[in-house]
Amino acid sequence: MTIKEECALCGRVFPISQLKRCVRCGRLFCRDCMVPDVSTGDPTKMLCLNCARKTVSPKSKTKYGALTSYLRFRAAFTDIVKLSFAQIDGVIGDNLPLKAYHDEEWWRNSRTSVHAKAWLDAGWNVQEVNLQKGYVIFRKTEEGKSRKNVRHIHKPAIKKPFTPAPYRYTRKAKPSKTKISKLYARLKNLERKRASTNFRSRSFKPRPAHEKRLFKPEEKPQ
Repeated sequence: MTIKEECALCGRVFPISQLKRCVRCGRLFCRDCMVPDVSTGDPTKMLCLNCARKTVSPKSKTKYGALTSYLRFRAAFTDIVKLSFAQIDGVIGDNLPLKAYHDEEWWRNSRTSVHAKAWLDAGWNVQEVNLQKGYVIFRKTEEGKSRKNVRHIHKPAIKKPFTPAPYRYTRKAKPSKTKISKLYARLKNLERKRASTNFRSRSFKPRPAHEKRLFKPEEKPQ
């Protein structure tokens, strides 16, 4: 009995002999969902498409990389952002350390700390921290404002008027004399065939077998 297994990516069922195991995650995949190792190019080491994507474009390894992306997104709309500590927990997908809730020095704008570098790289500074109410206010720096201006620079208008490409009129080709003569001859042949054909009903509808046996060809009972 053939043992079958499901591909972990596409969900199709194959015999287990046609499935291969990813060297990174260790799960079984079909051949369509696997590629050779993208880092070394070794065809003997196969990676699934998910692991290959993570190898080519790995996610940010820092804990506060999502906060940098969030502040860069908000920079296009406002210059001041107020976030509670719970909202920051949701953005980074983890809890802030206990020092962030009890010590204002943790929120100091210093590039020596990893968490402060997250908002400084996005072009923001911490303006106010309220530990009792549990929120922090970020203000955009001059560097962040210049990034916004560079992003929305309008291109100069094109002074030269737009001239569309000339339209080429296509004329239908006239049929050749050879084709016309062939069609004319075919029509004449059809007319001759119709003229020579007997249009009586008997010529189109064959007589039954019993009529052929009992009656003469030109006689039919009344």
